Amino acid sequence: MSHKQIVLASGNEGKLRELRELLSSCELELLPLSRFDCAEVAETGLTFIENALIKARHACKTTGLPSIADDSGLEVDALDGKPGIYSARYAGVTGANADAENNARLLRDLERVCEQDRTARFQCVIVYLRHTFDPTPLICQGSWEGRILYTESGDNGFGYDPLFYVPGHDCSSAQLDPTVKNSLSHRGQALRKLVECWNSRP
Repeated sequence: MSHKQIVLASGNEGKLRELRELLSSCELELLPLSRFDCAEVAETGLTFIENALIKARHACKTTGLPSIADDSGLEVDALDGKPGIYSARYAGVTGANADAENNARLLRDLERVCEQDRTARFQCVIVYLRHTFDPTPLICQGSWEGRILYTESGDNGFGYDPLFYVPGHDCSSAQLDPTVKNSLSHRGQALRKLVECWNSRP
């Protein structure tokens, strides 16, 4: 990896913490976009890939550094894939209460859905751009299968983690040790693929 500093095109502290942990073996410094006193860009894409590219290009343009952007979300089968790309703003609110409001709406929307039909998955697309006009961005994707619980459980993680049941561990994502979560999660899968691409790129 030729660059020591990379911008994470997000102000989400949970994502920053997870990505720093996942990249701890790499010789680089992951900087939050907030370090540069610039606003986040509107996510106007219709797919995870489009939104990740929009965020990565914005970060490169405003900081002059290479960037990593991820776009991730929860797909619930009983809701025809919703909340999907709108996961972070599912309840129509932003700020400190967004996670709680999003989780509350998800539970309301699934109120009459039986356990076997509450299947869901986290999706994550991670993009790496060397500069604003990088014609060959690295794009990696990861998926994590599970189902939605009836009540929140656990204090680790963020977003929908307290509602996402992990079958192989018989607990929610928010009850997993961070190291275990990173080994399983959609974001961990995508980032490991990204590191492999870095190492194989000339």
